[in-house]
Amino acid sequence: MTSPSVSAFAGFRFPREVISVAVRWYLRYGLSYRDVEELLAERGVDVDHVTIYRWVQRFTPEFVEAARTCRRVPGDRWFVDETYVKVNGRWTYLYRAIDQYGQVIDVWLSVRRDLTAARAFFRRALATGAVPVEVTTDRAPVYPRVLDELIPGALHDTEQYANNTIEADHGRLKARLRPMRGLKTFRSARALATGHDVPRTDPTGRPVIASLEPIARSGG
Repeated sequence: MTSPSVSAFAGFRFPREVISVAVRWYLRYGLSYRDVEELLAERGVDVDHVTIYRWVQRFTPEFVEAARTCRRVPGDRWFVDETYVKVNGRWTYLYRAIDQYGQVIDVWLSVRRDLTAARAFFRRALATGAVPVEVTTDRAPVYPRVLDELIPGALHDTEQYANNTIEADHGRLKARLRPMRGLKTFRSARALATGHDVPRTDPTGRPVIASLEPIARSGG
């Protein structure tokens, strides 16, 4: 017999409202973990910045999953590009895809910009269940091969300026990263790159993290 699902917040000392707002502040605004610690302290909540770091790592994937119900159905036109982010002092490649509505389809971090990385990214993106009819990329030679392998029916657009949509979205992510003291691990970089869009996924524009109740697991 299967037991009821358990809240993702079960077993944590702080209430879900505190954890949710701390994660939302970190993901949405140009704040460090210490900044969030200070803001919570001003509101009478005494929590260490290391604990906030752990909350972000722990709950970002849960919030991303829970927020899917607040989003549009993923679009069938994808804009794909890679940008640079520095992780532990080393420049790495961040592959990203968004749809025609500006929703993030998926992200992938890699130390290399090559065929293997592009293939891994598209396989992961396709695992979300969405399949595009059109994919816009730059003219990197790896993309035609990957698309022929994985999405042979998709139209591939490489026209100049066609990818301005995702390049502008890169800018929003970079603006979020700019005030930080650097990303120390791939795990932190992926959490932020995946989660920074969550608070603005509601079509009405309201932040949704505070109202989400992610589910950790079902008992067996």
